[in-house]
Amino acid sequence: MSLSHALLTCLIETPQSGYDLSKRFSESVSYFWNASQQQIYRELGKLETQGYVVSEVIPREGRLDKKIYSITEEGKEYLIAWMKKPSEPDTIREDILVKIFSGSLVETKVLIADIKRRQKIHVDKLSKYKEIEEKNFAKVGELTKEEKLKYLVLKAGIRCELEWLDWCQEALEIVNSIT
Repeated sequence: MSLSHALLTCLIETPQSGYDLSKRFSESVSYFWNASQQQIYRELGKLETQGYVVSEVIPREGRLDKKIYSITEEGKEYLIAWMKKPSEPDTIREDILVKIFSGSLVETKVLIADIKRRQKIHVDKLSKYKEIEEKNFAKVGELTKEEKLKYLVLKAGIRCELEWLDWCQEALEIVNSIT
């Protein structure tokens, strides 16, 4: 998946400004795809050049003009063509795994501190995902097709955080046993 696919997916529901996309991205899509505001604006420019989005400048008195992006039919076709292709798992890119792999270079307390820090991050993310689940998906049987599909993405995030928490616990046990 590329950032362009994630942005086009966000634009399917409603036209948005780059700022709004960045905000929405950080509140939803960023749970499974990370991008800075600068990357989002740069990618929107490329998508517009390719004809996958169009923009409309909305003048605002006393403030900078606002540029609203909409997905084009060509953009929808591009997104659908990508969706029809088989997906491939991404390569794991986790700096903590590289640190553990070469962990014999530092004192075990350094590794333990980093694992505990990561454990807290995963606890916090899991808590946030559970809040979203309770707020938006309490009655799974009553969800629309679109809501059920979004719920599946959330469930993947929940399971991922649970797996990371299991790994952190196991890693702490093993690293603590090293003399």
